[in-house]
Amino acid sequence: MTEAKPVSVREAILTLTAAKGAGKTIAPEEAAKAISSEHFVRVLKDVRAEAVRLHKAGLITIYRKGKPVEDPDTFKGVYRLGVPV
Repeated sequence: MTEAKPVSVREAILTLTAAKGAGKTIAPEEAAKAISSEHFVRVLKDVRAEAVRLHKAGLITIYRKGKPVEDPDTFKGVYRLGVPV
């Protein structure tokens, strides 16, 4: 039996970050692949947008170079997602 796929980007991010636990992070690609393993690149923009919303709500933290981003609206480059510490 296969594991059920998350129905939304929000659900994928929250489920994967919660499963990792405090002090661990996930790559945005992991959340995108949970939604669509074949077309995950198309989902990456949605993952970033939802990550920003979740970061602002305090449900997750967006990390750059191991540190929380100061402004989720303007950060650039490679990032990871984790539960707030």
